[in-house]
Amino acid sequence: MEAALLAALAEGAGGDGGRRAVEELARAVGLDAGASARDIAEAAQDPARREAVREWGEAVAGLLAADPRGVAGAVARAMERSAPGSGMSWYDGDHSDFRGGVFLREVVGVQVVIQRGGAAVPEAMAGLPPRPGGFAGRERETEDLLRALDPAGAQSAATLVAAVSGLGGIGKTALAVETAHLARERGWFPGGVLFIDLHGYDREPVTADRALQALLRALGTLPEHIPATTDERAALYRSTLAARAHERGAVLVLADNASSPDQVRPLLPGDSRHHVLVTSRDRLPQLGARLVPLDQLGPREAYELLDLALRIADPCDIRVADEPDTAERLAGLCGHLPLALQIAAALLAEDPDKPVTELVAELTESHDRLDHLDDGERSVRAAFELSYHRLPPEHARLLRLLALAPGPEVSDEVVTALVGAEEPPVRALKVLARAHLVERGSERGWWRLHDLVRVFGAGVLAGDAELREEGEAARERVLEFYCRWAYAADGRLRWLPGMEEPERFGDRGQALAWLDAERSGLVAAVGWGREERFAGAAVRLASCLAEYLDWRRYFDDWVAVAEAAREVAHRSGDRLGEANAWSYLGNALKEAGRAEKAVDAHNRARALYQDAEDGHGEAIAWNNLGIALRGVGRVEEAVDAHSRARALFEDAGDGHGEAIAWTNLGIALREVGRVEEAVDAHSRARALFEDAGDRHGEAIAWNNLGGALRDAGRVEEEIEAYGRSLKCRRGFDDWYGEGQTLHNLAVAHAVANRPAEARTAYLQSADAYTRANAPAEATRARARAVALDTPTP
Repeated sequence: MEAALLAALAEGAGGDGGRRAVEELARAVGLDAGASARDIAEAAQDPARREAVREWGEAVAGLLAADPRGVAGAVARAMERSAPGSGMSWYDGDHSDFRGGVFLREVVGVQVVIQRGGAAVPEAMAGLPPRPGGFAGRERETEDLLRALDPAGAQSAATLVAAVSGLGGIGKTALAVETAHLARERGWFPGGVLFIDLHGYDREPVTADRALQALLRALGTLPEHIPATTDERAALYRSTLAARAHERGAVLVLADNASSPDQVRPLLPGDSRHHVLVTSRDRLPQLGARLVPLDQLGPREAYELLDLALRIADPCDIRVADEPDTAERLAGLCGHLPLALQIAAALLAEDPDKPVTELVAELTESHDRLDHLDDGERSVRAAFELSYHRLPPEHARLLRLLALAPGPEVSDEVVTALVGAEEPPVRALKVLARAHLVERGSERGWWRLHDLVRVFGAGVLAGDAELREEGEAARERVLEFYCRWAYAADGRLRWLPGMEEPERFGDRGQALAWLDAERSGLVAAVGWGREERFAGAAVRLASCLAEYLDWRRYFDDWVAVAEAAREVAHRSGDRLGEANAWSYLGNALKEAGRAEKAVDAHNRARALYQDAEDGHGEAIAWNNLGIALRGVGRVEEAVDAHSRARALFEDAGDGHGEAIAWTNLGIALREVGRVEEAVDAHSRARALFEDAGDRHGEAIAWNNLGGALRDAGRVEEEIEAYGRSLKCRRGFDDWYGEGQTLHNLAVAHAVANRPAEARTAYLQSADAYTRANAPAEATRARARAVALDTPTP
């Protein structure tokens, strides 16, 4: 209830009828007839008085519409004198702030529109709000809507309704109003534009009968001629629109903020020349409408909106233009959501000396970004709450738990674990998707949340002890799910003949496909281990990812996972777990090009294994240490480390581990010039890998043997070794290793004066490196192939 409206009526702007109306409202809300406008407005907010206030509002709407040039205009001018702007901004939540007209809004959501000249015009042409300030982007969506509304277009007759849908704050109303203005400027709706806010997500949405009453009044129907029932009102509404089409032409009805098809159906005209443009947070496919879903703005559009909004407030404000990179970060922190961007711009506009970097820092450091995305009148949290509070309990629970899912997207399987069900809650997910609270992911069966919806859901959980426990239990279920299947996938990647078959994954391809799909979530879930409740499961999960991350060459992820596992194991006093984590971390650091740090990590792992008297672990640590030592040029020390590792593996009866140690020892021996010993070491490694049934290890051994044979001057044997390596590699999708072997084969052919074969092998190597996501190696291989085509001067 607007105190400014009550004050204007009490002062006589509405004549005796207006004064009596204020006195009647005062008594209706339990106050004396002489109560102040402010006291009456506050008392009118009492839910117990809602029906009395609604009836009063309808009566006042009739009073204002009955004498447009007199009563309504006087009231509008009085309101502006006592409270400038009091009628200008009655939208909240995710709606834009329209300027240029005065809107006197009833509590039931009906409006009387008064133009600046003071003349009330309760008919369609005056019903469209002014264009939204700061509108940016949306070119494609605007064109889609215009095609649907174009009376000359192929779709027009079939597309009576166009429905714009999207998350709260996504800019639905702004797009619809902008499009309606464009359509009117093109002369498509000479009969005018009707606009009504259905308040679909308020506690009491506007019902169809009240919406029809408002629209009939806007079309010029006198209050006493409006029927009592919804069906009769709908019939009169359609008849009135049909007559208007005959007399003046087509009408556009803009029904804003609908929450259900039932709110809209009675507003559909019977004459196909008219069109209806609907906005909703739900998709509303039941209307048979042209559906235009809105996503967040793109980075460029978000930047433009920020810059435009600041320049509207002050044409000389160039803070966004001066700090484009920081402005892009700000847009990202706002989730490229128009409402959040408008609020951020407003916060900057009210403090002209505030650098963009300062606001970025506030949002980055805040525990809950939504606390900052509030400018006193608009709030991202409030916009989301309107949608959240409408959800049934089971859907609200699903949304909360989805906010905890690790990774940017979540699979049906992980959702099932989150909610503790036997089957994915597909129906509930589709309901949330229709409400734009959940978005479909990059593939079928995958889902994602807008960044700020995730923040909102996590905030709901954090604010209630019982809900917090609900969330912690859900995360435990996800970790259990991940540990089970990551263990099985890792077992398949490490499987050799004679080992027990892992569950679920029948071959390496299936295991890799699952790990590829879930990688982001798996890596993020390991980070949960920093919380004591999840420490043990997170360390177990980390140990299941090392082989995969190494195989796929996701070295940054490998470092992050290993570092998180090391922190957790150290804090919990798990010395063996810490040794394993240091070992994984050392391997990851070495592959990431940080060899000195890798040496330190492996020395720490070795010491912990020795303290635990774990000879097998110590063997692994010595072997890994030798690899890292070679990386920093300490090759003689590497020979010693690999020799120690080989002996410990032999003592432990681990032939496969011994094969790995022989391989690395052979590489070190070759580097120090002990070529014949290197040939012998690689030959021993190849035989042990063959005995263990490890075809991939055998492929590596043949490749390394080829290098040693080259140094021994045995080129034909070298070429044969590379051929055997390539044959063993088939079926493993080890593109980086295949690229290495093909590169070595090309060099051997070049030495043997076979340039054509060398060129072919270089090009094949480049292709393999490309598939392995190793562009630098691929470029070098192609360059060598080109060099073979260039004649020597």
